[in-house]
Amino acid sequence: MDKAPQRRGFVKALGGAVALASGQAAMAQAAGSRAGGATTLPGYARAQSYRSLKQSSFDRTGGNEDFWPIAAGQTKQVFEAAGPGVITHIWFTIAAESRRHLKELVLRIYWEGNSKPSVETPIGDFFGLNMGEYTLYQSAFLNCSNVKALNCYFAMPFRRSAQITVTNEGEKSVGAFYSNIDYQMVAALPEDAVYFHAQYRQAAPARAVQYDKGEREINLDGQNNYVFLETQGRGHLMGVTMGVEQIADGWFGEGDEMIFIDDNSKPAINGTGTEDYFCGAWDFGGPAGTPFANLYNGAPFMGLAERAGGRYALYRWHADNPITFERSLRYTIEHGHADDRSDHFCSVAYWYQSEPYTDFPALAPAPQRVPQPKENG
Repeated sequence: MDKAPQRRGFVKALGGAVALASGQAAMAQAAGSRAGGATTLPGYARAQSYRSLKQSSFDRTGGNEDFWPIAAGQTKQVFEAAGPGVITHIWFTIAAESRRHLKELVLRIYWEGNSKPSVETPIGDFFGLNMGEYTLYQSAFLNCSNVKALNCYFAMPFRRSAQITVTNEGEKSVGAFYSNIDYQMVAALPEDAVYFHAQYRQAAPARAVQYDKGEREINLDGQNNYVFLETQGRGHLMGVTMGVEQIADGWFGEGDEMIFIDDNSKPAINGTGTEDYFCGAWDFGGPAGTPFANLYNGAPFMGLAERAGGRYALYRWHADNPITFERSLRYTIEHGHADDRSDHFCSVAYWYQSEPYTDFPALAPAPQRVPQPKENG
C-alpha cells in the first residue's frame, strides 16, 4: 500500500498529535455513527494515550528568574529527551543587547543522536522574521505574538532522542532567553512518521544573469535560480519563509518558483511569479502594498516597496498539498524574470523526510547574514 497519503495525513494533524493514538478509535466511532450509534466526537473529546510534558527555562531555585543568560559564543541546550515522542510546540522570547540577535542566535535540532543537525537556522529566520526585526503575524505553523513571542506548531516526532540547542554567535550577551517546549511521550510512533527539517540559505546578493540588449530572456533549466533547499531521500515539502532586500528600484518579484522532483534536469513544478507563488497578486499592490498574513501565505512585512532598500518578509505553506519526493528535491525560485535581478535573498525551507538528513551547506557567519538591521543610534 502506498504510504505517502498516510505520511501526509500525519503531518496535517500538526495542531495536536492526537492522531498518533486515536486512529483506530476514530474509525470505530465513525462506524458506530453510521450504524446509528453515538454522535461522532472530535479527537480531543476522546481518551488520550500519550503523556504530556514540558521542558522550560523555569527558575530551578523556585524564584522568578525563569530564563537563561547566553554569553557571546555560548551554546545552550534548551531541550533533550529520549523517545519515542513528539515535540508539539516551541515558544521563545528573548531580551538581548544586540539588535541583531535574531540573526546572531542559531537554532539547531538533532534527531536520533546525530552529531549534525537536521534543523540549522538563525532563530529569527526560523520563526519567519527574515528581516531580523520583530513583526507581529499569525500563520498555520509559525507566529510572532504580542510582544516578541516566537511560536512554532510544527509536529516533530522522534524515535530514540531529540536535542535542541541555541548558540549565541554574536559579540554581545543575551541577558534573558525564555523557553517553553511542549512535547508528548508515546508508546510508539506510526511506522510512517517522518522527521522534521529546516534549512537556512542566503544569497548576498543573488547574481543576475546578463542579457544582451534585445535578447529574449529565457530560463528553462533553473541553474541560476535562488535555491531554497536541496536534499536526498524520501519526504515532502511543507513550505518556506523568505526575506528580500532590494538593491535596485523596481519590482523584484517576476521570478517563478521551479521545483525539481527526483530529476534535476527539468522542473516538475513551474509557477508564474513570486507574488503568485506566495499566493498574493499584482506586485502585492505595488509601492502602496499592504502587508498581509493568512493561514497558509503572507507578506507580513513590507517596507519601501519597489525601491532600492525595499524589504519584504514572505511565507508560503503547502499543508493543503505537501510536495512529495521519492529520491531528491531541489526547491528554487528565480530572482527576477529569468534571474535578471541582483537582490539580497535569505530563506528557511521546511520539510519532512523518512530519515534525518544532515548534509547542509555551511551556515554564513553572523556578520554576513542578510539583511543586517542597524544598531540603535
